[in-house]
Amino acid sequence: MYAARAFRDFGDGFAAVLLPVYLASIGLGPLEIGFVATAALLGSALLTLGIGFLAVRADLRTLLLASSGLMIATGLAYTQSSTYELVLLVAFLGTINPSSGSVSIFVPLEHAVLSRFVADADRTKAFARYSLLGALAAAFGALAATSPDFLVTIGISRLTALKAMFVLYASLGVAGSLVYARIPVGPKTSPQERPAATLGPSRAIVYKLAALFSIDAFAGGFAVQSLMALWLFSKFGLSLWAAGMFFFWSGVLSAVSFPIAAWLSKRIGLVNTMVFTHIPSSICLILAALVPNLHASLAFLLARAALSQMDVPTRSSYVMAVVTPPERPAAASVTSVPRSLAAAASPAIAGALFAAGLEAWPLVICGVLKILYDFAFLWAFRHIKPPEER
Repeated sequence: MYAARAFRDFGDGFAAVLLPVYLASIGLGPLEIGFVATAALLGSALLTLGIGFLAVRADLRTLLLASSGLMIATGLAYTQSSTYELVLLVAFLGTINPSSGSVSIFVPLEHAVLSRFVADADRTKAFARYSLLGALAAAFGALAATSPDFLVTIGISRLTALKAMFVLYASLGVAGSLVYARIPVGPKTSPQERPAATLGPSRAIVYKLAALFSIDAFAGGFAVQSLMALWLFSKFGLSLWAAGMFFFWSGVLSAVSFPIAAWLSKRIGLVNTMVFTHIPSSICLILAALVPNLHASLAFLLARAALSQMDVPTRSSYVMAVVTPPERPAAASVTSVPRSLAAAASPAIAGALFAAGLEAWPLVICGVLKILYDFAFLWAFRHIKPPEER
């Protein structure tokens, strides 16, 4: 499972940086790029919802293999997409993730499989390792986003070089499918043994989590990695090589934060770890948007990267902890889907703000909304403890 996550996030790492570059190279503007990001997140939300509920009655390994097939098709389809309408369709139906986080149909399936093999006491540590390897892979993926510049120097056209990276994305889907094929098949169950509903006793808490997570995701959609790359390109004239290096170190800092988050959650709890690392990261994002100097802005963004993802393994662990085992696939799906749906709306708004010359506004809006979410989450869940904290 760790290896599959690494393959997938390596692909997302370079795709998120290169997607706006590729779209611009075929003639799309900032507003259209924002709509493509929205279409990708919206399609991901609908696919994630369907796959999460289907997972109750289907084998998880089979669903992961099918998802890998879709990843392969997505990479190849982007190489053949040259019009805005076709790009929108591929973005909506495909798996390429325009954000720095892992938002895709793979998430509820991988969470359910991972939770099946770990005890409560080790769950957060397992999710921290899972997130750590994914973040490191995404960081190296961002570094790989500089490859088209190298290919251009040896005589390959820029557009061909960009398309080659999407072929590489498809090949990573093949590698992931080979890993998923090694997952043990789940136990056979008769129709009478299967749960009557995908969510049962934990329904109320899952819906409350989903509502709050949607606020966080809507805020995050204003600063998805593709739009952050677009902002750095347009405001500071950053080169593709410099952007790749920045996102590499940003990913490394995020990765280092995951085991720290697991260690911290043992001492102050999962909810406190999520909230009290998230608020300073949002303040750094706001400051990065307001300072006029490139180096100061990058410094604040790197400080944000060191803090902003510490809620990822703790959030995943918390959701799996407060629901019963049969509800885990659906809970992961229901808490992920509102995030994707909410995040789908904001990139288009951010694209419109970019087109209007209000380049700092998306980052400021993102930071303010995330701080409001953190206080609301702390208020709602401060007394609901996972088993290992009771």
